[in-house]
Amino acid sequence: MLQSTHPKHIWAIDFVHNKLSNGRSYKMLTVLDEYTRETLCEAVRSKMTSNDVLNVLHHVLMKHDKPEFIRSDNSPDCVALHVQDWLKRVGIQPLLIYTGSPWETGYNERFNVTLRQEVLNAEWFHNTKQAQVAINTWVRQYNQIRPHHALGMRLPVPETSLEKIKISGTEKLG
Repeated sequence: MLQSTHPKHIWAIDFVHNKLSNGRSYKMLTVLDEYTRETLCEAVRSKMTSNDVLNVLHHVLMKHDKPEFIRSDNSPDCVALHVQDWLKRVGIQPLLIYTGSPWETGYNERFNVTLRQEVLNAEWFHNTKQAQVAINTWVRQYNQIRPHHALGMRLPVPETSLEKIKISGTEKLG
């Protein structure tokens, strides 16, 4: 299995399924940089098709540039021919894990467990917009405030460290 060696080397995408307070299902697409552990996107939708996956990935690429590889499982929305073709056209190599081998997307699976424990199991959302807002708030904390053991107690997004925030805050005041 190819291991990530630098930022934007390998991104992992995966789905998380959950239910709203009224019992209706919703789906989230997570996009994670395997090297930095930064969560690049957490898209929440009541339904998510392969076209939605393309729209989300396009938005993420516009914001963060592109990785060399995108690792995913074999879900229909990830292996859809037009998704695979699009990735190749924009210069990204798709990496598909073996069916029934979630450990091959271990960083993303670990993130999804943490998301479930800290957000999804802790709150009942009435609609997908409410879920998206709460998840986005948690992702900012996950990326910018919370040190990660796997990164030697550093942040996934080190440029947001408290020291840097103080410097930029001082510059704005001066």
